[in-house]
This record gives sequence, C-alpha cells and structure tokens, in this order.
Amino acid sequence: MTFPRLRKNLAVLFIPMFTCLLLTGIALAQEAPAPPAPVGVEQNVSALDLYKQGGGFMHVLLICSIGTIAVSVYCFIQITKKKMAPPSLVDQVNAAMASRDVVGAYGVCQGNPASYARVMTGALLKVNFERDLANKVSMTDAAAEAIDEEEHRQMVWVNYLNIFATLAPMIGLLGTVWGMIEAFDKLATTSGDAKELAGGIKIAMVTTAAGLIVGIPSMFFYFFFRDKLQGVMTTVQKHVSFAIDILSGEIRLQGAVDPPPENPAPLEDAAPAPAGA
Repeated sequence: MTFPRLRKNLAVLFIPMFTCLLLTGIALAQEAPAPPAPVGVEQNVSALDLYKQGGGFMHVLLICSIGTIAVSVYCFIQITKKKMAPPSLVDQVNAAMASRDVVGAYGVCQGNPASYARVMTGALLKVNFERDLANKVSMTDAAAEAIDEEEHRQMVWVNYLNIFATLAPMIGLLGTVWGMIEAFDKLATTSGDAKELAGGIKIAMVTTAAGLIVGIPSMFFYFFFRDKLQGVMTTVQKHVSFAIDILSGEIRLQGAVDPPPENPAPLEDAAPAPAGA
C-alpha cells in the first residue's frame, strides 16, 4: 500500500470515528450529573470519579489521549538519526561511491527502508559519468526534492499531535459550555439556589481541565518532534551531500577510482534482476 493511500485510509477511518464519538459525547452529556456533596461533608474524589462527572465528552478526550500516546511512541522510535540514517548504511554507500560502484550503492539503498536510502536512490538515478562531475547538479537537485518529500512524509505523523492538541481543549470547552447550559436550565426550571448552580458548574469545568491535560502534552510533543525531525533531516542532507561529493571527485577517500568507467551502463539496465525473473 502506498503512503498517500495509507494516509487517505487513515483520514477516512478517523474522521467518522471522531464524529461518532463527539455525537455520543453530546448524547451522554445530557444525562443528569451526580448531585453535589452536602455542604460541610468532606469528600475524597478520585480520578475515576472526575472522569464519570465529566460526562460523555470525557470518552472523546480519552481517545485523544490514547492517540497522543500512540503517535508520540511512534515518533520516539522512528524520528532518530539511527533509524533514518543508519551509520552502517552510510558507510556502505560511501565505500561504494569511493569505488564508483553506482549499481552497488543503488542496490544497497533499494533494500533499506531508511530515509537516507530513499533520498540516495533518487540522487543515484541521475548519475552520468559523461557529464561534468558525474552530473552532480542533477544529483543535488534530485536529492533536494527527495528530502522535501521525506520530511513531508514524516511530518504527517507529527501533525497528528497538533490535531490532538487543537481538538482536546476545544472538546473540553464544548463539554463545559454544555454543562453550564444544563446547570442554568436546571436553575431556571427549579427552585435551586446558588450552591446547586456552583456544583453544576464545577462538574462542567471538569471537561475543560481534562482537555487542557490532553492538549498541553500534545502541543509540547508536536514542537519537540517537529524540531527533532528538522535536525535529523539536516543530518540526512549532510550525509547525502558528502556521498555525492565523493562520487564527483571533490572529496577523495582511500580506494577511490580516478578514471570513470569507459562505457558505464545505465543504472536501470545494470540493476540486478529481481529474484525469480
């Protein structure tokens, strides 16, 4: 499954799910809240009690918190220099470039899912020893385009944190407004006093607090992983530029070949045939 199709499928899955959860939260929020504790009686309120007092909107916020944790764990694992630019892969490509083994470097990159490998694959397709510096200008342009695509590919997941950071406080605020409407409506239709109104507003404010508890960490992790991704992509760009300079001859390493091959085969033709062909 291609990445654009995966992203489209995730959108098709999450949008109806969040809509249904939001409608369910509104429906459940219409249930009568628990009566406030009598005045002067000490009450120990647990996190589960607050969750129940918040009504149906708390279910939606729970989904947002689970999504924040899941995406954060994924970003912790995926957005690292070791994962996106493995040192062993970089060394293999540099060694192949020093020997001007373009087909070997291409084969190594094709078999690796790292971001560095995908960027190098696009650059290696532009190699042409008949042009100046092995067609370095075209390789650099192709690498720049591949880096932009790869950064956008990873930013899709980081942006989910921004979505949760925006949705959670808004859902919490909606729950509070809904609870206050019910509290004032009860005050207007019954002979309640200010104490009952204060108790209803207190329960309504639980959703706002819960929304902020989910939204603040989500926003923090969004900025954290966004900056971390930019730093990792800068490292990938440096590794790719270094490999291109090795192939073009601007950087000399031990084992580099001075003369280019007389009749280099096109990369598409020289690539090894797939197994079973």
